[in-house]
Amino acid sequence: MSAVKASFQTIMDAAEALIQEKGCRQTTLQDIIARTGLSKGAIYHYVSSKDELFGLVLKSRVEQINARFAEVVASPNTSGLGSPLQLIAEGMVRSANAQDVTNKIFIYLLSQMDNEKVEAIVQDMYRFTLQTCAGWIDVGKMHGVIPKEVDGAQVAHMLVMFTYGMRVQNTILREQGSMTVQDLIAFMTKALG
Repeated sequence: MSAVKASFQTIMDAAEALIQEKGCRQTTLQDIIARTGLSKGAIYHYVSSKDELFGLVLKSRVEQINARFAEVVASPNTSGLGSPLQLIAEGMVRSANAQDVTNKIFIYLLSQMDNEKVEAIVQDMYRFTLQTCAGWIDVGKMHGVIPKEVDGAQVAHMLVMFTYGMRVQNTILREQGSMTVQDLIAFMTKALG
């Protein structure tokens, strides 16, 4: 890992740890500077605000799931839709947990949507997540495990809407919802069939 990537990962890790300890509102860039030992200039080299950093943490988690998805799909041991759907469903359930850092960030950013910059961050994150989901569906079609006639854009919209709804529901209820990984797999299988 390059020094630049290592520094940025250090910033992201510190942000996640501080959010777990203090919450999103109380976490400041100054806290992140203190935790990482990096200079203010080093932090501002990567981001212009904590909200931008929080959006990048969300995007990073989607990228991590996408990388694992690509590994599972490319594995010679993978046949059919089961393993990839399992991975996606596990990610959805984990991120919808009220105590998950990404869910805390998601809810925090939604609460700040009256700020133009935050609105742009949330909209960018939505587009990125939607594009990633559509990509998963395209991969499934290429491998013949999702029927060609499935409208990938429509199903991707539905999955993102469902995931965001789970996040809000679990935050309101302050618990992990009643949806299990197996429930989600059944739901997605039906939507893709």
